[in-house]
Amino acid sequence: MIQWTETGQERSAAWRTALGAPPPARVVIADDTTKAATAYRLACAGTGLLYRGDFQNAKQLLRGMARRCRPAGPGADFHRHRLAQSQRARTLGMLLIPYDAGHTIPLSRAPDVRQACLEAYGPATEPAVGQLRELLGVIGAHEWRKKGVYVPALHARIHPHHGVFSPIRGEYVDLVAAAPLPGDRLAYDVGTGTGVLAAVLARRGVRRIVATDLDERAVACAAENVERLGLAGRVAVMRADLFPPGRAALVVCNPPWLPATPSSLIDRAVYDPVGRVLRGFIGGLADHLEPGGEGWLILSDLAERLGLRTRGELTSAFAHAGLRVVDRLDTRPRHPKADDPGDPLRAARTAEVTSLWRLRR
Repeated sequence: MIQWTETGQERSAAWRTALGAPPPARVVIADDTTKAATAYRLACAGTGLLYRGDFQNAKQLLRGMARRCRPAGPGADFHRHRLAQSQRARTLGMLLIPYDAGHTIPLSRAPDVRQACLEAYGPATEPAVGQLRELLGVIGAHEWRKKGVYVPALHARIHPHHGVFSPIRGEYVDLVAAAPLPGDRLAYDVGTGTGVLAAVLARRGVRRIVATDLDERAVACAAENVERLGLAGRVAVMRADLFPPGRAALVVCNPPWLPATPSSLIDRAVYDPVGRVLRGFIGGLADHLEPGGEGWLILSDLAERLGLRTRGELTSAFAHAGLRVVDRLDTRPRHPKADDPGDPLRAARTAEVTSLWRLRR
């Protein structure tokens, strides 16, 4: 719950978040007269601002606060960059908006967000208070889910759900579409996310794919996508921590590639503090491969270029797990950040290489 005082009365409402953000300890009322400098100063001090006014003016206030957040700056190292991102998210998360039951927003000019919020939060039977910044992300995720992301390797669209990593970085999908298959009877897609790699394998002729994910949102998303693509008869989606039971001729994994703490649902597809998924996949792969089978590890080398992991650590992990590298397919990233001159990690991103490591016992 979140508490505040308004017109001399003590009030409270349920705290709404899909990102696990804690509610602010202190809340004051903001409206159309609140200046961005004042809002930013209060937010930096940990005070939440519950908005009472025009929804579009609230968005303007959020943009004004964002302009006052200091970027990491060119040349900042990775940890300074992450700290700056975290501080920015925490500050901008202090601008709050009210919800009535049923996901309606009692502010003038507020959009209809009922379906977007239903997808992200589930049914709502009571009033609540949440972050405006998070709501804008929920609205964006809803639009992506409706429109979908075109995947050339599938000649079709994948529809990501809120909190599930979207396949907008298509280079890793192209690697899976191009690598030679070690067999076509059975494959595992570990950490399937939207199910895009499982769908690519099915379209390539693999007769049976088991796609796993620990996140229930991802399981629902992948199941919906394979159903939409007409592949439900060949792709089984299940909730599991890494591997399903048994062995397969092919086991594919595209794990988080940076050892750092995630700050949102989407971040968990990129950041893994101790490399649990990467280490778990490498360590358990040999026990889930059929004789002559292959594991495909799709991994960016950005962590190596940032000094967070060495190539020697990766190859030593292969050897320790009883794996040998039979081939490696490389590609360059095509995402917008690779050419963004304002990105403090631009030098590393420009040199980044994404690889598909073909591993055998």
